[in-house]
Amino acid sequence: MKVLLVNGSPNRHGCTYTALREVADTLEAEGLETEIVSLGSKPIQDCIGCGRCAALGGVCTFADDGVNEIIEKAKDADGFVFGAPVYYAHPCGRLLSAMDRMFYAGGAVFAQKPAAAVTSARRAGTTASLDAIQKHFTIAKMPVIASSYWNMVHGNTPEDVKKDEEGLQTMRNLGRNMAWILKCIAAGRENGVEAPAMEQGQRTNFIR
Repeated sequence: MKVLLVNGSPNRHGCTYTALREVADTLEAEGLETEIVSLGSKPIQDCIGCGRCAALGGVCTFADDGVNEIIEKAKDADGFVFGAPVYYAHPCGRLLSAMDRMFYAGGAVFAQKPAAAVTSARRAGTTASLDAIQKHFTIAKMPVIASSYWNMVHGNTPEDVKKDEEGLQTMRNLGRNMAWILKCIAAGRENGVEAPAMEQGQRTNFIR
């Protein structure tokens, strides 16, 4: 079993990475494989709603910023953790832009796989940021993994984050919960319990 962790921060080894690394180390201690992917510091194109991803077979028409590579990696992943720093009480825009395109173009490879959001802030804006990230999961039929507190760490530098004992504990408990759920899903499949078939195609619009 493998968990893909996506670092939305432009700082490859900053505070968000420190939190994700704590989750990854715990998952590995539980016997799971992990990979942390960074969006890097280059610009990320917004989704423009062109719809070409359907014709392209589940990949985005913008192919030069790493989003399609993450969609491809997602095919082999069993669970996900998306991490972001907080900017003005919301997740960094680059992660939201990437996730909009990942889930619009490649939603099928994320569907019904467990996911968690992690945020990092100097002080505030974390819960609003978690909410924004998690909305992608709930529209994609993904079980949302919780911890023993909201999935956040605090600090202005990685060294600060490492002093946030409660935050790091929350990351470890998140990793344990993710590992537990993935093992439960695997055990269910071994005993004939598959993911439910979902109804498709109804889009109610009350505006005439």
